[in-house]
Amino acid sequence: MDIITSALTAAIEDGASSPAYQMLKARLAAQAPAVEEAVATLEEDAGSKSRQFALSDALAVAGLAGDRYLRAAARNLLDEIDRRRPPPAASHPGGAANAAVLKVWFGTDRQQSGDRHPARQFGSQRAPLSYGYCEVSVPRGPRDPDSPALLRLEVREDPSHHVRLLQTELAGHDNFFTALAAQIAAAPESSALLFVHGYKVSFEDAARRSAQLAYELGFRGAPLFYSWPAQGKPAGYPADEASAEWSQANLQRFLLDFLESSQVERIYLIGHGLGGRALAGACAALLRARPELAARLHQILLAAPDIDAGLFQRELAPAFAASARPLTLYASSADAALAAGHKAHAAARAGDAGPGLLVLPGVETIDASGADTGFLGHAAAVPAPVLSDMQELIGQDRGAAQRQGLRPAQQAGGRYWIMAAEGV
Repeated sequence: MDIITSALTAAIEDGASSPAYQMLKARLAAQAPAVEEAVATLEEDAGSKSRQFALSDALAVAGLAGDRYLRAAARNLLDEIDRRRPPPAASHPGGAANAAVLKVWFGTDRQQSGDRHPARQFGSQRAPLSYGYCEVSVPRGPRDPDSPALLRLEVREDPSHHVRLLQTELAGHDNFFTALAAQIAAAPESSALLFVHGYKVSFEDAARRSAQLAYELGFRGAPLFYSWPAQGKPAGYPADEASAEWSQANLQRFLLDFLESSQVERIYLIGHGLGGRALAGACAALLRARPELAARLHQILLAAPDIDAGLFQRELAPAFAASARPLTLYASSADAALAAGHKAHAAARAGDAGPGLLVLPGVETIDASGADTGFLGHAAAVPAPVLSDMQELIGQDRGAAQRQGLRPAQQAGGRYWIMAAEGV
C-alpha cells in the first residue's frame, strides 16, 4: 500500500479531525475528483482493504502516488498520529487474542479478478455463479466468543482491531451445497442466515458485514451471504441498480438450490437497499413457483429497501401475504444508500419513512429513522436499537408486538411500529 493511502487510513481511524489530515485531503480533492470520491468511501469504513486498494488505485491513475510533496505530507501525518497514540496495552495474561474467526458461506455472480488477495478476488463485472466460503476475523464485542452459539460458526481466535476478511476459498456447485448441508445437519438448530448487501458494497465488505451480523446476533445456524456485482463507489448507482436487477434470477436459483440440497428448516433473510430489491423479487418469484417451500423461508427482513413503493404495494407485498411469510420492513428517512435511490427516481421508495411510510397487510412495518440502517453497508458498530430488535426477531422469533424497543403507532393503512432512537 502506498504511503498516502496508509496515512489517510490511519488518520481516519484516528478520527479524521486533525488539520494535517484535512489539509492533505483537500489538496488531493483539488487535483483529482476520483481520489476525493475514494477518500469519502474510505471514511465510511477504514477497515475495508478493498476501499484502501480503491484509493491507492485512484492515486496511481491520477499520478499522485509518487508526488514528493504529497508523500512528505503523508509522512508528517503518520508521525503526528504516532505521537498521539497511547502505548500498546499489555497482552492478555492467558495469551488470548481479541478477535474470533468465523466461517461464512457465499454465492456470487461477480467475475473473478485473478488476484488472489481476498479483498480483490472478485470484481464488479457480471459472471456466472461462483460458490465458496470466507474466513472473517471479528473483534470481540457484545457476545462471548466461547459461547456454544458462536462455536457453531467454527470460531477460532485471531488478533485484530477491525473486521477483516482473511481468506476466500472457492468450491464447485455440488461440493459447496453438500458441505453446507452437512454443517447444517450437524448443528443443533437447522437454520441459516442469508444477507444480501446493497449499493456500493464490495465482495470483501459483504463478507465482513455478514460475519459481524452473525457474530453480534449470536446466530446458531449457518451464516451465508450473496454478493451481486456492485461497483463499490458512490458514482456507481446506475450500474448497481441494473446489476441488482440482473442478479435477481441468479439469487432465486441460489436459494432454490440451497433449499433442495439441504434439510434446513428455517432461513432468515436480510436484504439492504438494492439488495432488498433483488431479495424481495427472488423470494416472491420462488414463492409463486414453489409454494411448498414457503414455510422454510422463516423470516424476511428488508432494511430501507430501494424498491418502487407502488410496485412493492401492487406486486411484492401480496405475494408474501398470500404465502403467509413473515415480512419485516425497516423504513428509514435517514438511510444514506436509499438517498441515492431518491436522486435517481422521482417515485417513492418502499423503504421510505415519514408521509410515504407503507403499512400493508402481511407486513410488519418499523419506522427505524431514529436508528441507523446504513450500518448494513459496511462493517461498523451495529446500532444498539437495530441489533436488539434483530436479536429478538431472529433469535427468539418474536413478532413486533412482543419486541422491546418498539412502540405501536397508527395510520390510515393500519398499525406500524416506531423504533426507539439510540440512547433512548
